[in-house]
Amino acid sequence: MENNLEIVSRPHARNLIEWAKDKPRVVVLSADLTSSCEVDTFRDTYPERFFSMGMAEQNMLGFAAGLAREGFFPYIHTFAVFITRRPFDQLAMSIAYPNLPVRFIGFLPGITTPGGVTHQAIDDIALMRIVPNMTVLEVGDATEVESVLDVAQKSNGPVYVRMLRGEVPRLFPKSEPLQWNHARVLSKGNDVAILSSGICTEEALRATNALAARGVSIQHLHVSTHKPFTDPQILDALDATRHGTITMENHLLTGGLGSATAELIAEHGIGKKLFRIGLRDTYAHGASRAYLMKKYQLDALSLVRAVENLTRENFGLTEEDLAQVRLTEMHSAAKAEAL
Repeated sequence: MENNLEIVSRPHARNLIEWAKDKPRVVVLSADLTSSCEVDTFRDTYPERFFSMGMAEQNMLGFAAGLAREGFFPYIHTFAVFITRRPFDQLAMSIAYPNLPVRFIGFLPGITTPGGVTHQAIDDIALMRIVPNMTVLEVGDATEVESVLDVAQKSNGPVYVRMLRGEVPRLFPKSEPLQWNHARVLSKGNDVAILSSGICTEEALRATNALAARGVSIQHLHVSTHKPFTDPQILDALDATRHGTITMENHLLTGGLGSATAELIAEHGIGKKLFRIGLRDTYAHGASRAYLMKKYQLDALSLVRAVENLTRENFGLTEEDLAQVRLTEMHSAAKAEAL
């Protein structure tokens, strides 16, 4: 597969140090996963602003709440499953209820890890969406990893970030940072609306580029803000589509992007079909990301089949065709590149 995307190594690790340089009240907390969550370099650079809390997430959140009440901005780093499930009561009562400015940086969202069910956060968006006062963000590439901290820091209350680590592609130019409650319009059209998030956007681009070459007019939006979910661009896209909307997410169908979209469609009386791509009431298992995305139908070919379902057309695209799609940086509202 030909791919001109820049691959950035540990973008969060490098960005956090520079970003926090002039923010002395920003502190970092870790739950015994310091290097795994890319804050080992922060620890070494600002040791007085780093707290290793051990494998005690409930205590870590209580400690973060106390720091926030004293005027600090705690950035909690651990795996998403250990932020959202294990200390949920402390999260809701000690932090969200008093609306404290604690930032939860959750790694290994969905099936981005071969660690199996104990490490795969497939329900974290659903859990965080139901918490009052909580803002929910998700990054989709290196540019968003490098710009999400600015967005989180502007919030007066708690923020949950679905973060990517390791080798992260740069899908979007550095000059186009993540914006709060503002989706990226990656292509414009009115046959089908596609809303994708997180790692699914790279797969969606492969499919939308191939479909555009077949004459399908697609409005493709990359969604980074899951809560609030009030971006007028999304509502306009849902209303303008001829055939319907497809959501594509690295999460259970329940409670995530597909559910939020369904709520909008119902609340505004939009009489168009909705097809949701995501995990269908199942746990995943340990394997590579590429294998899991194919097995659980979160890949580009699954999106092509969903578009065929909505439009009642067969475009004759195969996995081999999609593997040849060339991806480069996508500017917002740029025309999708053909095969």
